[in-house]
Amino acid sequence: MRQMVLSILVENSAGVLSRVAGLFSRRGYNIESLTVGVTTDPDISRMTIACSGSEDVLNQIKKQVAKLEDVIDIQELPNNAVLRELLLVQVHATTEQRQEVIAIADIYRAKIVDVSENSLMLELTGNVDKLKAFLELMEGFEITSIARTGLTGLARGIAD
Repeated sequence: MRQMVLSILVENSAGVLSRVAGLFSRRGYNIESLTVGVTTDPDISRMTIACSGSEDVLNQIKKQVAKLEDVIDIQELPNNAVLRELLLVQVHATTEQRQEVIAIADIYRAKIVDVSENSLMLELTGNVDKLKAFLELMEGFEITSIARTGLTGLARGIAD
C-alpha cells in the first residue's frame, strides 16, 4: 500500500465537496485527510486529499476524480512537495508540569495559544512526522483534546 496526496482544483460552488467525497464513499475508498480552501481566484477552491491503496486503486481514484464535472485540474503531489498540518492540543498541566510542557513546546516551535489554571493549549504546524513525534512526547501528560486540520500542500517550484 502506498499513500497518495492529491491537489485538486475545483469550482467553488455548493455541493462540490459532497460530490467528491461521495465518489470516494460509493467506490469504497477511504479518505485519510481532506482540506478545502479558496485559491487566489474566488471561483476556484483547492482540495487536498490524502488516501492510500494499491497502485491500481490509486490510479482508479485519480481517473474517477478527474471525470467529475466540477474538477478543473488534478495533480498528485510528489514526494518532495511541501505538506503541512495544523494541530491544536489541550493538555492538563499542574503548576509543576507546566514548565516541562513549555520546554517540549519550545523544542517543536509550538505556540502556546491559551493558558488556564489547569491547562495549556498548544498550536503546532508541520509535517505529519513532526506532529506525530510531538504527540509521542506529550503522552506523559494528560491530553484532554486534540484537533487536526488534515494535510494541505503544494508542489515545490513555480506552477506551470
